[in-house]
Amino acid sequence: MSTTDRIRLGEMRAELNPYAPGAGLRPPELVGRQPEVDAFDLLVARSRRGQTSRSLVLHGLRGVGKTVLLNQFRAQADSAGWLVVDVEGQTSDSGQQTTRRRLAREIALAARRLHRGRALTSAVRDALATVKAFSVQFGGMGFSVDVEASVGRADTGVIEIDLEELVEDLAPALREQQRVLALFVDELQDLEPALLAALISVQHRAGQREWPFVVVGAGLPSVPGALTTAKSYAERLFDYREIGSLPSGAAADALVLPAQRSGVTFDPDALDTIVDAAGGYPYFLQTYGSAAWDLAADKRITRADADGAIERGNAELDSGFFPGRWASATPAERQYLVAMSDDPEGESSTGEVASRLGVPAKATSQARQALIGKGIVFAPQRGRIAYTVPHMRAFVRRQADLDLVD
Repeated sequence: MSTTDRIRLGEMRAELNPYAPGAGLRPPELVGRQPEVDAFDLLVARSRRGQTSRSLVLHGLRGVGKTVLLNQFRAQADSAGWLVVDVEGQTSDSGQQTTRRRLAREIALAARRLHRGRALTSAVRDALATVKAFSVQFGGMGFSVDVEASVGRADTGVIEIDLEELVEDLAPALREQQRVLALFVDELQDLEPALLAALISVQHRAGQREWPFVVVGAGLPSVPGALTTAKSYAERLFDYREIGSLPSGAAADALVLPAQRSGVTFDPDALDTIVDAAGGYPYFLQTYGSAAWDLAADKRITRADADGAIERGNAELDSGFFPGRWASATPAERQYLVAMSDDPEGESSTGEVASRLGVPAKATSQARQALIGKGIVFAPQRGRIAYTVPHMRAFVRRQADLDLVD
């Protein structure tokens, strides 16, 4: 094969590359997550019978596919005719206000489904009047439905009171049409405390009164603890699902099955090399798989292609996936991250980290809390600290070496 032909083949293959590295992008094969998909299917099935179930909360490191699963659930809910509301937690003060406005806007948009192509029953009219009041209070926006905003319902400005009244007033219309109001919340750990407490409180009341309302969330490993801190009874309200790395068989399927559809195969040692390097984490499997596809000269991915893919993939990760977190850290916080990187398992004792830095543990608390607030590390238990991103330890080591050279 001539060099020209190889270039043309490479260009064609690049266009057909099935892998999808990127935040929240659905992989070509959603493998290893069937128990979670089935759990949400059961939630939908029970709702059709008017039965309530615990809502779902996904938690795990970044890059394991939580957002992809959340999007999958959202599609299932939409197909079932649910009123789907989509928000994302943000840590800044302006971000918190944006989240409230987004919540109000999304509820208003979803509520239009109640009267689209249907007669405006009294239950629907009452529901829309409360939605309008809530929208004006928190969204600063009107609601293009010809009903007057309710007075004395969902208009106090206190999010916990108003959200509960909103869901209570929506419930009759939702039951009438056999629908469910579902709030999908990504980055749940970054939701402002008042709104987080409100969601938990309303979910609790909904379960007691059988309102058709669910909260489906996703966030970092710290999420279960954050929910319990917000409301002590939260631990009993949700079906918590830890989303981790894929087992080796599923990880291999994530690479092999998309390639097979185009007649592309992996040499066994090439497949093992990529699966091992990715550690079963979906984001890394997609990154390395995409690079291997682009490097392969024909429809066979070799060990040499795999080695090159890992090198290229790591370079891409070091320029895109990891740097934002490193750049957001102050010099003192970077020192803390570097001290953590001495532990090969990616989880450290806070006392040991302080010892490496040559200071008392109390002196590192500010840096540690700042890194937790930025979502770079989390505390799996008291006295322990860990990275929120898989393979962050290796990046920190590489970055620390580069900083020393600079």
